[in-house]
Amino acid sequence: MWVGSREDALKFLSHRTNPHLSARNRTDTIDAMTIRIGLTHRTSYKYDRKVVMGPQTIRLRPAPHARTPIVSYSQKILPAEHFLNWQQDPFGNYQARAVFKEPTDHFEVEIDLVADMIAINPFDFFLDEEAFHAPFDYEDGLRRDLAPYLDAPERGSRFDRVAEEVRRAWFGTGERRTTDVLVEINQLTEKLVDYVVRMEPGVQTPEETLKLGRGSCRDSAWLLVNLLRHVGVAARFVSGYLIQLTADEKPAFGPGGPEADFTDLHAWAEAFVPGAGWIGLDPTSGLFASEGHIPLAATPSP
Repeated sequence: MWVGSREDALKFLSHRTNPHLSARNRTDTIDAMTIRIGLTHRTSYKYDRKVVMGPQTIRLRPAPHARTPIVSYSQKILPAEHFLNWQQDPFGNYQARAVFKEPTDHFEVEIDLVADMIAINPFDFFLDEEAFHAPFDYEDGLRRDLAPYLDAPERGSRFDRVAEEVRRAWFGTGERRTTDVLVEINQLTEKLVDYVVRMEPGVQTPEETLKLGRGSCRDSAWLLVNLLRHVGVAARFVSGYLIQLTADEKPAFGPGGPEADFTDLHAWAEAFVPGAGWIGLDPTSGLFASEGHIPLAATPSP
């Protein structure tokens, strides 16, 4: 047997080109308002002896559907003597497959990216007429394409009770806009689960998360995915970076936001709505995903 240790670190730098520009001048100087951030993510493993490493699959490149503009991206892998092949998995995510020639006592991946944090309105989309109100259904061809994202095997007494509440909201009497009901379901999930940093590997089942009343971002995301599928909405699990920046001025009312610029690995859910495509929902905050959410991989299950 071999013994290994892991070190995982994110380093973050933001640059505001003109943070104190007045609101009335923003239309004429939109480029000057761009906040450009730099992010370094390093994961390293050290072993007590040289080991033969099998092929390593690395999914740390912003996904094709990322809306935040990525100015530059680089990936460095150690040991340097390796063969690298960039691929896309069956779900369209970028992945790097590294094959190592010789035994090694270390393994390291370092990501450097630069992104422009332009403001993104998470509600900037049009819905097809048949999907404007809940409930809606997918046409047959689209439903076949979305089949992996509609499978909902998770059950349990607590989950079933919450799922019934979601069903009442989705299939309730009277016309309700789809976006309004999605907001309600997302906020319900946020209220049910206290956020904790959980270092244990894996994802809790939705039943376990509801029983404990707490979970990590990935646990809340998986719960939301299953609640959406329970009412026939295609949903997928997303992992990526979350970037939160301090406000230049504190708001007159409401939450003040983060006290310092912050980034971390994060997980959220996406729902497919005809006309809009995949819509990001973050059940950890109860908000829709915006420019601070940079997806790395989106799959039917964690």
